[in-house]
Amino acid sequence: MSALPRITVITPSYNQGKYIEQTIASVLVQEYPNLEHLIVDGGSTDQTLEVLRKYGQQLRWVSEPDRGQSHAINKGLAQATGDVICYLNSDDLFTPGALSRVGRFFQDHPQAFWLTGKCRIVNQDGNEIRRPGTLYKNFWLHRRSLKVLSVLNYISQPATFWRREAFDRVGYFDERWYFAMDYDYWLRLGQHYQLWFLDETLACFRVHPASKGSSSAKSQFDEQLQVARQHVSSHMLLKLHALHNILSVTAYNFALGLRK
Repeated sequence: MSALPRITVITPSYNQGKYIEQTIASVLVQEYPNLEHLIVDGGSTDQTLEVLRKYGQQLRWVSEPDRGQSHAINKGLAQATGDVICYLNSDDLFTPGALSRVGRFFQDHPQAFWLTGKCRIVNQDGNEIRRPGTLYKNFWLHRRSLKVLSVLNYISQPATFWRREAFDRVGYFDERWYFAMDYDYWLRLGQHYQLWFLDETLACFRVHPASKGSSSAKSQFDEQLQVARQHVSSHMLLKLHALHNILSVTAYNFALGLRK
């Protein structure tokens, strides 16, 4: 176990005091032997700081104004000392044992520079929701390719990890993006490295009234298309991306209408 790579988990945070303790607990319960957890808070005004002070000896944190989520992640990247890096938002969760599985995978596969796994979507109470969307992503994960990634983002951010060498080559997150900074990063990584897949559920992505995941689906998909146009030269792939956006937003709105 002592030979496992050091993993840095970066948690960008702002006014998620209702959930951040669950996020921290999901990291600590891993009992991963070579772990660095950095929480970069943007100056929260809710109970977040009270929670962080409780765990001050078990993680590193800072709370100060920033320019948003991507800036907070970049601040964490600048401080990270891990061999493997990821970010876990302050309302999301790792599943038990996830980091040990990831650490062993990178230990056993020195040729792998980035890795993703499966991810459940949960609501504010931690109950799984949107299972059809999860199954759809998992379908494409098993058939992953950069061309498919150019059309749709099948990679779940909380379940994705990359080596320091990949960060050294690809660099920091692009702070222009509000929704799709992770998709932009995946396309950049994909230009240099094969994506590896661990067929296990590593994380839970939480959707709640105050989360980005509850914002306009159309805005999110529109920004992903803007990102794709920065990296994809094929007009056909971009047309397929735009068509996929229309179908996805239609399906999302239909499902939302059914729930109402």
